[in-house]
Amino acid sequence: MSENLLVIFVFVFGTVIGSFLNVIIYRLPREKSIVFPPSSCPACGYKIKWYENIPIISYVFLKGRCRNCKTKISIRYPFVESITGLFAVFTYLKWGLSVESIFYFVFICLIISIIFIDFDFKIIPDELNLIGFLSGILFSFFREDFSLLDAILGAVLGAGFLYLVAYLYFKLKGIEGLGLGDVKMLAFVGTYLGWFGSLFTIFFGSVLGAAFGLMFSLLKKKKYEGQLEIPFGPFLGVASLIYIFFGEKIKQFYFGGMG
Repeated sequence: MSENLLVIFVFVFGTVIGSFLNVIIYRLPREKSIVFPPSSCPACGYKIKWYENIPIISYVFLKGRCRNCKTKISIRYPFVESITGLFAVFTYLKWGLSVESIFYFVFICLIISIIFIDFDFKIIPDELNLIGFLSGILFSFFREDFSLLDAILGAVLGAGFLYLVAYLYFKLKGIEGLGLGDVKMLAFVGTYLGWFGSLFTIFFGSVLGAAFGLMFSLLKKKKYEGQLEIPFGPFLGVASLIYIFFGEKIKQFYFGGMG
């Protein structure tokens, strides 16, 4: 198989996984089974045929509407399928067909799910964090430059630091600024990224969150403090994805600059 065909195959595979992520994103926070019943229209219950459930393509041919009741289908569905396909390609191009690709793609899929669930519901399901944590621990046994100790240190430092921030914020403000879901997420992320990656995720996620909050408040002409409730998970997720692909250069830049 030529390289171009392999890339296309990887993209298609990624979109199929993305279709499953859509199921997780919709059903998991609603405490519904992600296996049964089969895919159906949330509005009318119409059971979607296999040829109506082809990632991206079906959305285009159905013109973004349910075949049965004509209810509009969210553009998020093909969007999640597309970005998952693209990340599958990025993962393949960086790590090839390898054990690293498998584990990093699992990481990416979990992060995508967390981003959209937390954005909608302001919760991060424990199931996703637990799967991520266990997979990160398992991955450490297959990595040459990263040990089990590195994974545990990343989890403890990342989660511990974020928990300390949340605790101090609660003591100073009397309200919760961060949820335990964010803390657990950092435990999961830390098993993959290590101590430096965990701290980068917290720092850069905070920068992204602050920038978004400021921009949103300016657009809405509202004061930032006390009037916006923005979930932190999506920004942590974006920061962790940046580190996954550019972590080596970020680390070299930081420690090079320190020298």
